[in-house]
Amino acid sequence: MSLLVTGSIGIDTVKTPYGYSQECVGGSAVYFSMAASFFGPVRFVGVVGADCPFDLTEVFENRPVDLAGLEVRPGSRTFRWHGSYEGEMDEAKTDAVELNVLAETPPAVPEAFRDSQFVFLANTAPALQMELLEQLRSPTFVAADTMNHWIVTAQDDLKLLLDRIDLIVLNEGEAKLLTGQGSIVTAAQALLDMGPKAAIVKKGRYGSMMVTTDGDCFILPAFPTSVVIDPTGAGDAFAGGMMGYLAKTGHADATALRHAIVYGTVVSSFTISDFSIHGIKAVGMDDIEERFDTLRKITQF
Repeated sequence: MSLLVTGSIGIDTVKTPYGYSQECVGGSAVYFSMAASFFGPVRFVGVVGADCPFDLTEVFENRPVDLAGLEVRPGSRTFRWHGSYEGEMDEAKTDAVELNVLAETPPAVPEAFRDSQFVFLANTAPALQMELLEQLRSPTFVAADTMNHWIVTAQDDLKLLLDRIDLIVLNEGEAKLLTGQGSIVTAAQALLDMGPKAAIVKKGRYGSMMVTTDGDCFILPAFPTSVVIDPTGAGDAFAGGMMGYLAKTGHADATALRHAIVYGTVVSSFTISDFSIHGIKAVGMDDIEERFDTLRKITQF
């Protein structure tokens, strides 16, 4: 079934213990689409300024990503993020951020995209996520993520959004901040009380946990990778792999969600192996299936 993503396209500058990558391709919608495209077509909605130094048609060359929803906005500047990681790289430090086009009117969803059935509202202002969602006719399954900045500055808008979606994806710190709960278990349950039918709380190198309003609970470790070069975009790639699988199967029940989380975890494990999108671009579906089988084996008992 059709899959649409709307989110940021960024010019990232990233520093980790393994090196420095300046003005590279980034943004939530980019990582998401790269991951989701392993499973099927992706409808891409996003906006860049006239200063964007890369061509997304080249970035997604030979991948089923429809860029009809990409707007290049004259007179505006592209979203920029400077971040750094230290130690075990559990969390990014934002050294500088320029919202630029993300602080402006969001791009319009093309008429041909408005019948999309599976939708992911990648990280941006909750009011803009709502505005984009309202342009769609009757999606089957809607998921979204957010970040600390919006939880602090736009929590009322975020709570309105949560009441309109099926799945929220957050990391542990964001879940605790939004719910005021002290543990991942109580935070996940509190997220369900805000409206969505399912919540996924990510714990970085420790994996993720899903809970649903049907009482299902699923905990999965991260894939054991020996080296992490750059964690940037790992969460967006996780969401892309997950939503790509769900759209491919056309289902979002408990069993489908469990398999989707495994695929998201595997795709994310490739993303962290290099700077920007180089890690995820270097692999194929056979590599993903191999790690899927490995993760299945090491979690059986």
